[in-house]
Formats: sequence, structure tokens, C-alpha cells
Amino acid sequence: MTTATLTSKGQITLPKQVRDELGLEAGDRVDFVVAADGRYSLVPVKASIRGLKGCIPAPKKPVSVEAMARVVKRRAVRGAQ
Repeated sequence: MTTATLTSKGQITLPKQVRDELGLEAGDRVDFVVAADGRYSLVPVKASIRGLKGCIPAPKKPVSVEAMARVVKRRAVRGAQ
């Protein structure tokens, strides 16, 4: 069993073995998830913007930047009225 010590500031250092097994690196975030029996699990938060790829379908036909700008301008004017 791997253990860590809680400091007076409420911090712990995850042992290298645990970091390696969870794939954690400096700056990564973790969630603490409580189970029904009161136990906690440490879960790596591995969200990336790349994970959103494909969640919105591609437009049926390409839209130019100019066309998008026209729509934004038109809606801004409509919203100001």
C-alpha cells in the first residue's frame, strides 16, 4: 500500500508510483469523488479542447468569414433596437 503524509497546510505529495499509474504530470488537476460508502477516489481530470472535436456537426456547406461577420453585424443591429 502506498501512503502519503498530510502537511499542516492540508497538502499531500502523491507518491511517484501513484502519479505514474494515473498518468499525472505537474499542473494536472484531480477530482476527489465520494462514494456511497464514504470512501474517496482520486480521479485525474484529463479534459482537453481536442476532446470536443466532432461534438458539433460540420456545416453542410462552407461558410466564409465574411458571411459570418455579416450575420454577427445584422444580429447586433437587431439586438440594439
